[in-house]
Amino acid sequence: MKRMLLLLSLTGTILFAGNGAELIKANCASCHMLTSPTPDMIPTLKAPAMDAVMFHIKLDIKKKKDIKDFIVDYTQDPAAAKSVCESNKVQKFGVMPSLKGKVSEQDLVTIAEYMIDNYPAEKFVGMIKEIQRNDKISALINSPFLINQSRLPHMTKVLLQNWDKALLGLSEAQKEKLLVVRKETMSAVMKVKKQVKVLEAEIIEAMVDGEEPKSVYAKVDNVAKLKAEATRAHLNCISDTISILTDEQLEFLFPFWDM
Repeated sequence: MKRMLLLLSLTGTILFAGNGAELIKANCASCHMLTSPTPDMIPTLKAPAMDAVMFHIKLDIKKKKDIKDFIVDYTQDPAAAKSVCESNKVQKFGVMPSLKGKVSEQDLVTIAEYMIDNYPAEKFVGMIKEIQRNDKISALINSPFLINQSRLPHMTKVLLQNWDKALLGLSEAQKEKLLVVRKETMSAVMKVKKQVKVLEAEIIEAMVDGEEPKSVYAKVDNVAKLKAEATRAHLNCISDTISILTDEQLEFLFPFWDM
């Protein structure tokens, strides 16, 4: 009888150890949301939802074995340079605590396999793609470029999202140069934006007050000149950035570059 109870106890332990759903609840749910978040939940989460974690992992790594190896390695030895998430998200949430010595490697393998098979949810992927589409539209609408093209990205934003990624591999020298370009570009564009804001407010006020359009033609011309100045600043930013990055880094950031 004792042997039978012992056997049943051991069998239960083995089944539990091999159950990815139970393991992920026991070891990951305290930080990572295991169900799909709604857009309003995302800013309040203390760590990326598991859907988001796997969305980014599968975006960067294609082979199942490589994904499993990455998860096991990262959970034991986490580092910002290894992260597949955008650098700004890593800065927001921080790097996860290591599970080395807390969760066995075999259990981490089981968790990884469960994550690969169950995340991200199709509904979550659809939501993220919709958010990304809206972000792209918003970026185009708010771009200082006079002619907006989706193939002309805001390089500074894309770089910051990938700043610490090991796959991008920015050297410290490159980072220093890129920060100078960013500072100079922002300074030039912000100066122009302030002037444009004042002029546009004056133009609107004149039209509301019923003045003749001709009375603001000169201000309209000045707005156009200032926006052209902002466009030149961004074009210089793009040119300077390209000169700092390698061909491999450009391909990583903008795979559509040669289209």
